[in-house]
Amino acid sequence: MASATVTPPPTIRPVPVHPAAPENADVTVTDPALVKRAVKAAALGNAMEWFDFGVYSYIAVTLGKVFFPSGNPTAQLLSTFGAFAAAFLVRPLGGMVFGPLGDRVGRQKVLALTMIMMAAGTFAIGLIPSYASIGVGAPLLLLAARLVQGFSTGGEYAGASTFIAEYAPDKRRGFLGSWLEFGTLAGYIGGAGLVTLMTALLSTEDLLSWGWRIPFLIAGPMGLIGLYLRMRLEETPAFAAELEKAEADRPKVPLREMITGQWRALLLCVGLVLVFNVTDYMLLSYMPSYLTSELKYDATHGLLVVLGVMVLMMAVQPFAGALTDRVGRRPVIAAGCAGFLVLSVPALLLIRQGSLFAVALGMGALGLLLVCFTAAMPAALPALFPTKVRYGSLSIGFNVSVSVFGGTTPLVVTALIGATGNMMMPAYYMMAAAVVGGVAVWFMAESAGRPLPGSAPAVEG
Repeated sequence: MASATVTPPPTIRPVPVHPAAPENADVTVTDPALVKRAVKAAALGNAMEWFDFGVYSYIAVTLGKVFFPSGNPTAQLLSTFGAFAAAFLVRPLGGMVFGPLGDRVGRQKVLALTMIMMAAGTFAIGLIPSYASIGVGAPLLLLAARLVQGFSTGGEYAGASTFIAEYAPDKRRGFLGSWLEFGTLAGYIGGAGLVTLMTALLSTEDLLSWGWRIPFLIAGPMGLIGLYLRMRLEETPAFAAELEKAEADRPKVPLREMITGQWRALLLCVGLVLVFNVTDYMLLSYMPSYLTSELKYDATHGLLVVLGVMVLMMAVQPFAGALTDRVGRRPVIAAGCAGFLVLSVPALLLIRQGSLFAVALGMGALGLLLVCFTAAMPAALPALFPTKVRYGSLSIGFNVSVSVFGGTTPLVVTALIGATGNMMMPAYYMMAAAVVGGVAVWFMAESAGRPLPGSAPAVEG
């Protein structure tokens, strides 16, 4: 039944001259137009996901007042980030559902489904009445919407990175994969830019009464556009070939095998995702609130600095992705880990100095280090797993790490500062993550320029 509903695979024919393949081996010849369309659709979905996270992070202080009234601003911020972190607790569940489903019925169908759920959850937040209107029901509805978002995103990043990796030619996988995180940054910039614009144009009263809803309501039409693009995609060459090879009677891979059968790759995945996401959420999600709440920095100027950092990252991102194809994923990721270990404290000291130039310099340094991860990870992580379990195993490893370490970063660091009074906690947290990431890099194999495990070599047609 499965083979009747899956688009036939792209042409797979012998290309003896390909250097990565043994003589007379089959090589997947990819269609550049299809590859470009797949990258656009995957990146747009990621942009929509992070548009929501960007909005939620940058408007966290306002959301705290709308949904968690309290005389203590720190308690409000903790409550808001608590709802933020709650979505990450269900991400592994979403990964355990959508990942194996993607390995069974196809990447394209599952990515379309996660797009629908993400858009619905984000749109729903914009419709929730305030605490002043319905009392405790307001934060409960906010939590419910965040849980829907978290469950759907459990299948989003792993699926999108798998989708691009399986479409990309071996020699360009780093460059093409880097556009996934380009979409992430575009979503952040869209969300943060909109919040910045509203903060500058609207009064505090208007922002609290209705202005905060606008970014969430925009998710509806964005989701429809993303769904349209994803529904027009064909299945990836690697997955289509896997189906054809096994015909229609391919046995279902048990969830247990996706974990126990891939335990070493899963541990590497958790370590790599830990350093990637702790530093990502620290810089792009937590730092705006840190500048405003902890350092009493002007909200609009703080947001503009972070927007500038993200624009810088976007400009560098494709070039860094291409660099990983030339020098390898391991050297680039290792350079990021070493940089965060050495420069986190100096960068935060610059930020704490308070002047616009010092803040921009410190944030810019951290942003360029983060590009080492955003450029390399979309190609490096799918290469840890074979085709038959790639979506499922990557979803589980990625989401467990994000849930335990990444998504909780704003909440944990805010609590650590409150408990210790030490304003350098963000730097120490990033340094610890860099050590874990460095260990993972040491043990991972290089994947640049090589076929994905379980797949034929891929060249561009």
